[in-house]
Amino acid sequence: MRLLFTILFTLILNSGFSQTLGGGSVFNFLKLPNTPRLTALGGVNVSSASNDVGLAFNNPALLRKEMHTQLNAVFNSFYAGINSYHLSFALRQEKLKTNFSWGITYFDYGKISQTDASGNIYGGLKPADWVMQVSASRSYLQKWNYGASIKFISSNYGIYLSNGIALDAGVVYSDSVNHLSASVVAKNMGFQLKKYSGTFPEELPFDLQAGISKKLENAPLTFSFTAQRLHQFDLRYNDTAFNNENGIQQNKNSQYTFNKIFRHFIFAVQLNPIPQLEFTLGYNHLRRQELNINNSSNGLNGFSLGVGLMVKKLQVHYARTYYQNNTAYSQLGLNLKLNEYFGLGKFGKTIGW
Repeated sequence: MRLLFTILFTLILNSGFSQTLGGGSVFNFLKLPNTPRLTALGGVNVSSASNDVGLAFNNPALLRKEMHTQLNAVFNSFYAGINSYHLSFALRQEKLKTNFSWGITYFDYGKISQTDASGNIYGGLKPADWVMQVSASRSYLQKWNYGASIKFISSNYGIYLSNGIALDAGVVYSDSVNHLSASVVAKNMGFQLKKYSGTFPEELPFDLQAGISKKLENAPLTFSFTAQRLHQFDLRYNDTAFNNENGIQQNKNSQYTFNKIFRHFIFAVQLNPIPQLEFTLGYNHLRRQELNINNSSNGLNGFSLGVGLMVKKLQVHYARTYYQNNTAYSQLGLNLKLNEYFGLGKFGKTIGW
């Protein structure tokens, strides 16, 4: 354990201090939430200890034995015919006392025409991004769980190809008596294996995240408070020329400092009127600030909503996230316990799972 934490601490330091601000990293699709539950929670959450293997794709320490044989399938509808798909699956190896999962997220950008400088069409291409990962987690004592994920990342934009490898590592503290869960995760510690043709090697979007979730004792409400990109203080993409052209003033006052701090945080609340039904509201301040148009009404930018139905064999989740002028995209996901349908639990026992 001591050696493991030493290695992880070294990787975090190396990744954290080598990062640049917005626009300076590659494979930025890794920042997008893969599952409706995560989308509804504001797009970033590492401490929600629910029985959803899709959340474990985002934080391997959330992978638990109760997710054995659970399948998560998600469809995301973006703009202009862009879609993304996610699939993940979990198994428990009882002999090793270890939980395993496999997952893939695929972004399909549709078909794009290839043209020359004069606009003449001479072909087409189908750009795509995808990431595939394998995760493992184990428990420590009664209240701790730790895990890690190995990712293979690929980008294909016609003649421009790139791939890379990355590691996520996290630890979760869960106190079921006090309905409290807290976690720290280091994400996307890695590098490009193959850079895009004609470019220099680029950094991966490293992120150090921490969060806490607390369910009220006498009410069906759970509050989550998450901090992202803790290795950077100022998250603004500060383009001086753009600010001057658009009359954006950067005043060095207390409100300005508070805004920089507040950009790190995501807030969410979940309501469970009955155990089978879940409503979620999330707010991501960084997303709102990045999408807002100066001196314009920006509606519900940064807010997200979600609803979930959980029964014995099936979970159905739907999320909606808002962007400029109340434009939104939707996300639909299903969670199935395959052993409930196909008897995989009995089969697993025969092979030691």
